[in-house]
Amino acid sequence: MRKRQRRLSGVDEMVISLAAKGLTTGEISAHLAEVYGAQVSKQTISTITDKVLEGMTEWQNRPLDPVYPVLFIDAIHVKLRDGQVANRPIYVALAVTVDGERDILGLWAGDGGEGAKFWLHVLTEIKNRGAGDVLMLVCDGLKGLPQAVEQTWPRTIVQTCVVRLLRASFRYAARQHWDAIAKALKPVYTAPTEAAALERFMEFAEVWGGRYPAIVKLWEDSWAEFVPFLGFDTEIRRVICSTNAIESVNARIRRAVKARGHFPNEQA
Repeated sequence: MRKRQRRLSGVDEMVISLAAKGLTTGEISAHLAEVYGAQVSKQTISTITDKVLEGMTEWQNRPLDPVYPVLFIDAIHVKLRDGQVANRPIYVALAVTVDGERDILGLWAGDGGEGAKFWLHVLTEIKNRGAGDVLMLVCDGLKGLPQAVEQTWPRTIVQTCVVRLLRASFRYAARQHWDAIAKALKPVYTAPTEAAALERFMEFAEVWGGRYPAIVKLWEDSWAEFVPFLGFDTEIRRVICSTNAIESVNARIRRAVKARGHFPNEQA
């Protein structure tokens, strides 16, 4: 055992836990002094939190399972001060394992202008870590991602998040029509087959297309990535039709981000 290791491990864990909840080094130092009467300098706290970076690099490069039934990719926006404070997307890849467990495969920072090249880099990294096959990838209209998926795992089905598609539809509509539009679109995404879904969509377009052509175009443009989940039974549809599985992870990140305000760099 290294000298002082045992004595510091409890403090280390506490500092790391408080940092993960979004507290700054100054706030952690003040908290330890107020609650425990412990004088821990901001520099010591920085040294402790820097240890996480070693573990984080190890975690981000750890070997992965050979097959994942479902992989979700979603973005959360955080404020980063890189010269000046700006909103930056942090992409989260969350997989469902063959045992039905959720596993975060990694986090990647983007600048908002990501295309196929960026996604090919991310997916190749996941593949090189051992993920030889992904049966279905669920995402929300991330530009260039479907092309990158095709190059990485040619047989993977790309599914757009239906919940996000509905939310996007509401952006084009007046608030007083949201309930009616939701009701009119429900037969489309609950249809027993793709042919039935197309029929219901035509009916929707007939009623609402004149008033909201942008909603009709949104669904037409997303149709190829919308329909795959219709080939599965209800239980599986519930899992793959939305990125909700990743939402709880994002909610925890948002809480920490809200407490912190902004981050000085990508590593933070």
